Amino acid sequence: MQQRCGWSRCAPLVIAAFASHQSLAADGSTTNLLQQSVAGKNGVKRFMKRPNDFLFRALAVIASISLAALSALVIYGVVMRYVFSDAPDFVEPIALLLVIVIAMFGAALKVREGGHIGLDSLVKNLPEKGQLVAHTFQHLCLIALAVAIFFGSLQMAETTQHDRIPILGLPEALRYLIPVIASVCIASFSIENLLALFAKKHK
Repeated sequence: MQQRCGWSRCAPLVIAAFASHQSLAADGSTTNLLQQSVAGKNGVKRFMKRPNDFLFRALAVIASISLAALSALVIYGVVMRYVFSDAPDFVEPIALLLVIVIAMFGAALKVREGGHIGLDSLVKNLPEKGQLVAHTFQHLCLIALAVAIFFGSLQMAETTQHDRIPILGLPEALRYLIPVIASVCIASFSIENLLALFAKKHK
């Protein structure tokens, strides 16, 4: 004969089954929340990546053209000065502008690539959390530097907007607008690297 399951014997089994079901549901809900959080961060990362890819390519093209133009200009100036004894006066001011473009845009490009000069002998010996803190601090410092360059250069551009570059006749503010553009790119690239750092941590 089959024994009927009395309430005193079945109740613990029912309660255990219900608790197990609730635990699985809670685990599934937590997993979904984590997946949504990671997906949201990846979405923000992709949102930053597309415009930054365009900025990176534009800066690379401009810096490459500027470097080629600077090389040709310097050779032209040297030949005209020492061969023909007729140095053109426009070579130096144009060369200075090209140097600013190459330096500032090149710095922004290296921020995106992570190829700037750094001493990482200490950071490599830190635990994983310590390395995360150090890299986060690095990107925050780059963002702070970009903000300082942006406002400082913008202030100088406003101060010198009525002055003219000798010989060329261009606004003196042009010298300072180049760092303004570069600082925006540096900040954007640093934010992207920061998001990528935390996205990698949560994988």
